[in-house]
Amino acid sequence: MDDTQALSSSPAGETGPRNAVRRQIRGSSLLLLGKFISIGVNFVIQILIVRYLSKAEYGAFAYALSIVSVGETVVTLGLDRAITRYVPIYHERGDYAKMLGTLVMVLSTILSLGLAVVLAVVGVQALADQMLTAAQASSGVGLASVYFGTLVAEPLIQDYRLVSLLLAILIVLSPLQALDNIFNGMFAVFSRPSAIFFQKYVLGPALRVITVALLVFGQSNTVFLAVGYTLSGLVGILIFGVVLYRVMRTQRIFQLVPLRSIQIPVREVLAFTVPLLASDLVYVVMNAFDAVLLGQFHGTESVAALRAVQPTARFNQVILTSFALLFTPAAARMFARGDTDRINDLYWKNAVWIAVLSFPIFALTFSLAQPLTLMLYEERYAQSAIIMALLSFGYYFNSATGQNGLTLKVTGRLRYIVTVDIFAAVLNLAVNLWTIPRYGALGAAVGTTVTLVIFNLLKQAGLMRGTGVRAFDRRYLRAYLVIALAAGGLLVVQSLLAVPIWVGVLLAMVASVLVVRLNRDILDVKETFPELTRIPLVRLLWR
Repeated sequence: MDDTQALSSSPAGETGPRNAVRRQIRGSSLLLLGKFISIGVNFVIQILIVRYLSKAEYGAFAYALSIVSVGETVVTLGLDRAITRYVPIYHERGDYAKMLGTLVMVLSTILSLGLAVVLAVVGVQALADQMLTAAQASSGVGLASVYFGTLVAEPLIQDYRLVSLLLAILIVLSPLQALDNIFNGMFAVFSRPSAIFFQKYVLGPALRVITVALLVFGQSNTVFLAVGYTLSGLVGILIFGVVLYRVMRTQRIFQLVPLRSIQIPVREVLAFTVPLLASDLVYVVMNAFDAVLLGQFHGTESVAALRAVQPTARFNQVILTSFALLFTPAAARMFARGDTDRINDLYWKNAVWIAVLSFPIFALTFSLAQPLTLMLYEERYAQSAIIMALLSFGYYFNSATGQNGLTLKVTGRLRYIVTVDIFAAVLNLAVNLWTIPRYGALGAAVGTTVTLVIFNLLKQAGLMRGTGVRAFDRRYLRAYLVIALAAGGLLVVQSLLAVPIWVGVLLAMVASVLVVRLNRDILDVKETFPELTRIPLVRLLWR
């Protein structure tokens, strides 16, 4: 066997299309398990941090992380998609010069832009610190914002020193997290789900747990937390950079491609990645700029009021993202066959399952937002309950409408989805600029929810443009009505009676069972999961 054949061959016992499918399904299942483990661990970490730190300290930490997420998007430049798209294509074709060229292009871009972002942030922070010191020395704290201009708004001046220090530390995470995405993409290309599982769902969460444990038991401060997060990211990157190098060396890639023969496919990569930057723009605007604007107009405590409950509300999207794993290839195959009727059935069956399975989370985070917030985050975050409820509604609406964005991409409606993405980003920014100065964290929640609803309505409208999917399938109307009545009933009971959280949880469980029971024929559980009908207690739901 020559070098090229050795490089492109699969491991022993894993050749052939059937084994490839088997590896894909088993790997996807492993990653799905890891995702749920990571969600649980990160949720516990979130609660510990929010309860341990003061509201101002947590707000400063969350504010700095929001800037980091913006920096990560700038550093990545959408090139992480090139890894999972072009590297396997070039590898399959045996074009290893372009394969390595793609990797070199992505890594060099991330490292150079990452260094630029870090230096820019540190430089701006140093300049801002000097200006603030001079303004305070000459005019006093009360007039500092007058001389300081718009660089740091007045609500942030009291907390600026802490925010500045945390941001100078955490900004290093921008290139580190971008590299993390690249390494995970490379492990996916070389069919190493176990490496992804260990890095993303074992090592990373474990390092953060250790950091938070040391923070709490050592009675440390937010600076310690920021240093711990940064060191955790650095350790993970170093370990898996070495692992990736060994994997590529095992496949003899470096031996077959001399350094001078590497070809960098700049035009091909940018032609694919740049148009889809609009999706990243939506994510950044909706998940980072609200915290930045809050900090500028209302200070770090308002950032804390939003960021404390937002991860809990976002649980409404867990099922949506999990179902996307297998939805995309199934829809792509139906589209390739021109089977539009089956695409519609797949879409709406998928959407109803997501809506029903996500309902227990929605019931807790929307209908029971007040007692849940008090239980998780204590009395000082009581005003965040309405924020959690609003965000939960927006995230659940996004989930219950199904995989509309993926469907538009699978069916080739890229121009439409990019246009809608840009519109949603502009809309969210405009709404936040109007609501946040007036209503603070509540205004940010309103901006996010309004944007999510309009964004999904526009994507639903786009489904009618030749995808074969109806904007709404009347066959499933009953399911959505049942869900709306159940959630509304729980909300009325909680509003009128203010029941304890344990009573509310029991009522939510009863409502969830009723939602499943009343929609058992629509879900078609007997055909989808026949093994469930053999479980005595569960079987009662399907009779």
